[in-house]
Amino acid sequence: VQLQASGGGLVQSGGSLRLSCAASGSIIGFNIMGWYRQAPGKQRELVATISNYGSISYVDSVKGRFTISRDSAKNTAYLEMSRLKPEDTAVYYCNLRVPGWDSTYWGQGTQVTVSS
Repeated sequence: VQLQASGGGLVQSGGSLRLSCAASGSIIGFNIMGWYRQAPGKQRELVATISNYGSISYVDSVKGRFTISRDSAKNTAYLEMSRLKPEDTAVYYCNLRVPGWDSTYWGQGTQVTVSS
């Protein structure tokens, strides 16, 4: 399985961006797609997750501003980011966990920069 992330860029504070993460290959069974981010000098943090059963979670700092979704037919997850803040600036990484395979996959990072 390979993950291809896209959609980052430069946006002004208050703006919006949409990230996509496409997984190649067949994914069978329970799985969770998610987005992490890492700002300079900080640890990578979990931003949002969505399972193939529809369970969703967000880190508190993005609740009400970010929306995660997925198209299971396309094996693609999306992160709609609105009301962006400078503190959202980070490299965003998509992630796929397949507990039944005891496997975790990472996409390449995509830079999100929010200017004040």
